[in-house]
Amino acid sequence: MPQEKQRIHFIAIGGSVMHNLAIALKEAGHDVTGSDDEIQNPSRSRLESHGLMPDKVGWRPDVITGDLDAVILGMHARKDNPELLKAQDLGLKIFSFPEYIYEHAKDKQRIVIAGSHGKTTITAIAVHVLNYFNRKFDYVIGARVKGIENTVKLSDAPIIVIEGDEYLSSALDPTSKFLRYKHHIGLISGISWDHANVFHAEEEYVKQFDLFADETPKGGTLIYCEQDSLALIIGKKERSDVHAIPYRSHPHTGDKNGQFYLTNGNEKYPIKIFGAHNFQNISGAKEILKKVGIQAEMFYEALSSFEGAAGRLEKIKDDHSSTVFKDFAHAPSKVKATVRALKEIYPTRDLVACLELHTYSSLNKNFLPQYTNSMKPAQVQIVYFNPEKMKANDIAPLTESEIRVAFNAPEILVFQDAVKLREYLLQVSWKNKNLLMMSSGNFGGIDIPELAQMLHE
Repeated sequence: MPQEKQRIHFIAIGGSVMHNLAIALKEAGHDVTGSDDEIQNPSRSRLESHGLMPDKVGWRPDVITGDLDAVILGMHARKDNPELLKAQDLGLKIFSFPEYIYEHAKDKQRIVIAGSHGKTTITAIAVHVLNYFNRKFDYVIGARVKGIENTVKLSDAPIIVIEGDEYLSSALDPTSKFLRYKHHIGLISGISWDHANVFHAEEEYVKQFDLFADETPKGGTLIYCEQDSLALIIGKKERSDVHAIPYRSHPHTGDKNGQFYLTNGNEKYPIKIFGAHNFQNISGAKEILKKVGIQAEMFYEALSSFEGAAGRLEKIKDDHSSTVFKDFAHAPSKVKATVRALKEIYPTRDLVACLELHTYSSLNKNFLPQYTNSMKPAQVQIVYFNPEKMKANDIAPLTESEIRVAFNAPEILVFQDAVKLREYLLQVSWKNKNLLMMSSGNFGGIDIPELAQMLHE
């Protein structure tokens, strides 16, 4: 995109990545405005702090004027959005989020990290390591990383690292976002059916990753996790003049205090993250960074200070006998990996695993069986969902028995009231017991740090 000052309007500015792009563009000197019909925290507070919070919540066609240089359309906005219709009538340039990023980055080396799980952590590791060595690069990442204020950075850097989402680009563009970035180096961490509202069959979902791999240009690189069966099939497919690089879990060891180390020959390197998927994620990030000049010893040095991406197995509160974790896990593969990871590091502690069914897929009766045995390692399994959200989105209601059958967990506890869930957790004895709260939502407004503090009083 041109670097001169532009007037840019965001339709659905409250999205998790949309509001970060809006902030990045304002900081780059552009005149930025936006609208949305609902803006929750942390988007709200961050938009307010940067002077970008709309005066009124709701769609306002009057703010769409002919002097706008660009309109960026978020996935939350529908085809009949009044602001979008006005922009179309005026013949304005309308971009989806990935289209705008590509226009900015089309002269850069583009590294795109894809996968049903792990892509945020791999991207976060890459960003952390490149920052550690003061490399000049841009990035788009789906979660906050310690030491980084914004999750989107756009500059004149020669490289951009992008977390590539497989979801649709916008209401006008049903293309998976990661296909719009046209990567030079692509990575597939693993594939497990998700987003059942737009990919109605597993085959349709998996096809998006095959298309992503096929987009790798001649002379480009495709990195894939060979321990994931679907990623392996796609990664091994013959592609002319594409450099295919498989990876697997990095060798590691641990001690009795729960400290994990990466091993390389006789050398050991302490790390602050754990879990089977994270040892795969580390190897994936290492292969990406190798392609941009980060050698093994440099990688290990920088990784030792990486604390993980916000909301990804994030430790909220810890004492000598109980720890509270928060995790963004919501898809079945993510839930299974997260629960297993905590039992691996705390094998002698009971685990109370609490999952909010928040996404369209997780609340869909046809998709729900994908969660079978996903929380089985936990001593107490809890599912929470908001029936009012289902009603508002015209989703068929769920019964407790349907959830128990789908999860293959007859003893699972089901809550439809956030207040009652909170009361239950406060009554539990937490000696030698961990709590894991998993959701891409907010558990009906439960303040997890406040809850964690009360559990440890």
